[in-house]
Amino acid sequence: MFVEAGAELLVRRPATREARADWLHRFAARAIRRLGIEVVVAGEFPARGAVISNHMGYLDIVVFAALHSCVFVSKAEIQAVPVLGWMTTMAGTVYVARGHGGSAVKARSGMQAAADAGLPVVFFPEGTTTNGSGLLKFHSGLLAQAMQSGMPVTAAYMHYSLPDGSSATVADDVCYWGDAKMLPHIFRFLGLRGVRAEVRFASEPIHFSSDVMHRKMAAIESRAAVAVLGCHAG
Repeated sequence: MFVEAGAELLVRRPATREARADWLHRFAARAIRRLGIEVVVAGEFPARGAVISNHMGYLDIVVFAALHSCVFVSKAEIQAVPVLGWMTTMAGTVYVARGHGGSAVKARSGMQAAADAGLPVVFFPEGTTTNGSGLLKFHSGLLAQAMQSGMPVTAAYMHYSLPDGSSATVADDVCYWGDAKMLPHIFRFLGLRGVRAEVRFASEPIHFSSDVMHRKMAAIESRAAVAVLGCHAG
């Protein structure tokens, strides 16, 4: 699977942002099929603007990419993740290093470039991954960049499940979080059968009650929009 994807990159050499996003979409869709992951979608992946979601690990990126050509905004550390770092880099992911000068400008520039190319932008405002048991506080930085760019922001919610009677757990074997080690986790995950991913999209963008000058309130409202979708998942 990875050899095939790498060969396609070498042969086609996608140069534009759209071509790279399309490559990631094809690669992720093949990965989902070959891993036997069932993906159930409620609502529609918005064709433009920003998509925000809860975040439980590397599988989130693969599932979203399999559903629609898009561009991700991610923390710079993802570049060091085996396979996924290479995949997201080749796909034109916008990397953000917190605490580094110019990071906000880079994020807004990358998001605007994706929007200009007609691609939706996906990011995870929690800023880290969880075991799926709840939502963390949302960070306002990327939300502010999206709002300043005039992008509509649509909430989404991801939920995973395993077959009844499975000895594995979603928290430990599907979600990648906390002190889990990447390679052992990947090997455990590849051995799973019957993984089900449910993705719910809001029917319309979030209607913020405040402007970008009140970004903390925007983060609270965004978290609430994602949480509402979570009430209907599973």
